[in-house]
Amino acid sequence: MRLIASRPFLWLVLALPGIWILGQWWLTPDAYGYGHAIADSGDWAAWLLMATLFVTPLRLLRKADWTMWLMRRRRDLGVASFAYAAGHLIVYVWNKASLEAVLGEAGSPEILTGWLALALFLPLAVTSNDKYLRALKRSWKKLHRLVYPAAVLTFVHWVLTAFDPTTAYIHIGVLAAVELLRVYLQRRQRVT
Repeated sequence: MRLIASRPFLWLVLALPGIWILGQWWLTPDAYGYGHAIADSGDWAAWLLMATLFVTPLRLLRKADWTMWLMRRRRDLGVASFAYAAGHLIVYVWNKASLEAVLGEAGSPEILTGWLALALFLPLAVTSNDKYLRALKRSWKKLHRLVYPAAVLTFVHWVLTAFDPTTAYIHIGVLAAVELLRVYLQRRQRVT
């Protein structure tokens, strides 16, 4: 049981989709290809971001050992989300194969939203460790509230780049409902 609750085991589980994406792209490049690699890496970045944002409402709803474990591992989920977003970026840049092509698309709304989301996530990923938590004290929490505008930009990027944005809209709806629940629960907790 200790192994399953350990941080290395969590990171192994978090790495499995990335290993699968790399394996598919490496072993079956014609069948899997760029489209699948870019979509899957982006999906995992968004799903892990959602999982990170779900932790607080879960903890507010249910005070249990497993929700406390999630609270302690929330930063791991966020960093994993960033890692998949970075992989998403690497796949995109690799496909463009030139800085000129990347810069040529950088100003379009669908790409710009992705760049802005990544720019907001970068300081969050860098400071998601105990050293920065201690050094920044209360400022750490303020800084990490950037996750909310970054999440909005992430999902706008998903809508604008998707062939069929229906799935992205569904995820936005779920995320909005969870965030409304979080705000409601936090306000209710302050009142009582």
